[in-house]
Parts: sequence; C-alpha cells; structure tokens
Amino acid sequence: MYILGVPSTVPLPTTQSLEHSGNAFITHVGKFLPGNPIANDDMEAYLGQVNDRASRVKARILKSNGIQQRYYALDQQQQTTFSNRQMAAAAIRDALQQSELGPREIDLLACATTWPDLLVPGFASMVHGELPELAPLEATSHQGVCCAGVAALKYATSQIQLGKKRQAIAVASELASRLFKNTRFEAERAIQAGENLPFDTEFLRWMLSDGAGACVIRDRPAAKGLSLKVEWIEIVSHANAYPVCMYAGVDTPEHLKSWMDYPSQADAAHEGALNLRQNIRLLDTVVQLGVEGWLRLIEAGRVRPENIDWLLCHYSSHFFRSQIVELLDKAGCMIPEEKWFTNLYTRGNTGCASIYLMLEELFNSGRLQPGQKIFCFVPESGRFTTAYMLLTVVEGQGETLPILTSNT
Repeated sequence: MYILGVPSTVPLPTTQSLEHSGNAFITHVGKFLPGNPIANDDMEAYLGQVNDRASRVKARILKSNGIQQRYYALDQQQQTTFSNRQMAAAAIRDALQQSELGPREIDLLACATTWPDLLVPGFASMVHGELPELAPLEATSHQGVCCAGVAALKYATSQIQLGKKRQAIAVASELASRLFKNTRFEAERAIQAGENLPFDTEFLRWMLSDGAGACVIRDRPAAKGLSLKVEWIEIVSHANAYPVCMYAGVDTPEHLKSWMDYPSQADAAHEGALNLRQNIRLLDTVVQLGVEGWLRLIEAGRVRPENIDWLLCHYSSHFFRSQIVELLDKAGCMIPEEKWFTNLYTRGNTGCASIYLMLEELFNSGRLQPGQKIFCFVPESGRFTTAYMLLTVVEGQGETLPILTSNT
C-alpha cells in the first residue's frame, strides 16, 4: 500500500468481525526498577538536603510508612538515569520477552502515569516512540494518581473482552524522584526566606519512588505456565462529593489557581505551585471510602472473602494497613492477613505502578496455584477514587494456537 507515493506499513482496517471468547487473560507481567535499591539512610544522597539541613521529619515519616528500600531513576548528581517513557518501555520489553508473542503482534498499548516526561504529546505516544519494534497500533494515555494504572489495564482488558483487540499491553510507570530534588525547593521564595518545607510536600518526599510494570493481556491463556483471568475491574470516583487531596499545579487546593494562570512559569515555581502535595488530614477518608466500596461489592456477591486466596492492597504507608484491618474486622469481612501480599517495604510506593509491581512479584514467585482468586484493592487520594479487581489463576492451554491480530 502506498500513501502519497510512500510505502505504508499501517495495517488496513478489517471489515470482518473477530471471533472471541469474551474473556481476557493476563498472561505475562514484566517490570523495570532503575538502578540498585536505596536504603533509608542513603535517600538524601540522591534527593539532597534542602538548604544543607537534614530533614527533621524524615525518620518519623519512614517509621510510619515502613518502607526499607526503594529505587530512583536519579544518580547522586541528581541527573535522571532513565526517563519515565524509557522505564515503561523496559517493563514492556521484559513482559514480551517472557511471552511467545512477537512485538508486532501487539495491537493495543495502554499507558499510565501520574507525571509524564512531556506535557504534550501524550505519554502513550512517547512510550510507543521508545519501542520501534512494535507495529503501528492504538495507543492510549491514562493520567491520574494510583488508579491510573488500573484504568489502563481496564481499557486494555475491555477491548480484549469485546473482541476489538487480540493481544494488548498495559503499562504503568512513575518517576517521582526528580520532583523532590532539593534544588527545586531551594528556588522557592518561602524556602529562601528560611521557612521549612511544608509537611504536605515533605511527607511525599520520603514516600514515593520510581519503577514500572507491564502486563500482556490476551483473549486466551498462555500456552504454558499460569495466566490470570480477569473476572472484572471496577473504578469508582467520589470527586463529586469530596475535595482535592493529592495535587500539583496549584498553590492551595481551596482556590485551585492553575500554575498556568501565574504571570510566568517561574512565578508559579517560586510560589511552590508545582510541588506535589498531599493533604494528610483527608487520608483517613480515602481509606474509609475504599473499604465501604469493598463492602458493597461483598454485599452484591461480587467478592466472597472466604474465597479469596490473595489480597493485593495498595496502601501508601504501613500506617494505613491497620486502619483497613480494623474497618474490615468491624464489618465481619476480614480476609486473614496471611493472605495479604505486598512489596511496599522492598520496592517502595511507586504510585500507579505499585499494583503492577505487586502482581509481577507474586505472579513470578511460584506461589500461585490454578483456581486461586486474587483480589486487588487500590485507593487513590487524588480526589477520592478507588479501584477493585478480581482475578482467577488458570493453567496454560497446553498448545499454541494461531495468533491473530485485529487487523488480520
């Protein structure tokens, strides 16, 4: 096919309907963690000390969140070692290398992040650009906070279930470390005047870190090994009734004056409007709303606690685990803690990539058995959103069927 005299590799759209089972399976899960793990005592060697002063609250925050190590795409000279799009691409390659699929057999790429490298174009376009081995395909960007990764996975899964696509990639990647460099804060007027870094920013400085995870989603299980059948995914926003909790691009959430409405970008930065912040006074409500939604799913019969073999709960801090346990205990719906799985303490809080990195470690651990049920619970503080997902472990189908794409 030629377009304007130039050979085109773009697949022609198909007019025939695709045969499909109506099911979607996560067949492989990949990851990328930049560099070596960084212990708590070494964090300031990468992020720096604001005005050459050691943090007065770092130890207290780390004791509360329980994180022992994390990964930064940042060296000790505060130079970025991997871009956000590069980390996403590396996780995708890791997932594909585990699978029997060739890169050009992927027909959908759904990408999630909180803070992309560029304002424009979309994150998915930039990730696709890092992957020349892929074919021309549909690429969608999903921006948010912790639930953005689930949103990307839900879109990819839905397209598979509808028969619109055959094999897709969903990826979530976060590069938070470069937001917390001391030099950024030292450019702010308040810090130059001798004020301390606001707690709503410093809280996140010792909480968030970098990494990426990717899932291969297909309309059939993998030929060998285990796959995860996606039973359902639900995402619920409460933004209609609750204020902003985690935010960037405004000075105060009460007025919501955008950083673009300052006289200049420099003025916005000097006033701290570009800082990532979290109103910690609202976090209890985030957890409570998430658990209430979980209980409604139980009442509707969509989740049966006694049938859950693994609970993957994205809590940003160990502190909130006890709150979740207490709320479930009171409701009589507790899933025993020996069934809980997290890697918060060893991989850190990687935002929307966290649930992918939990799935990756559990999926490749050798601990899963066919028939087991995995329930995923992801509360997001951005403006009160919660995601829920139910997966079933299934065995491989034992043979490789012909691979078709939606453009076949």
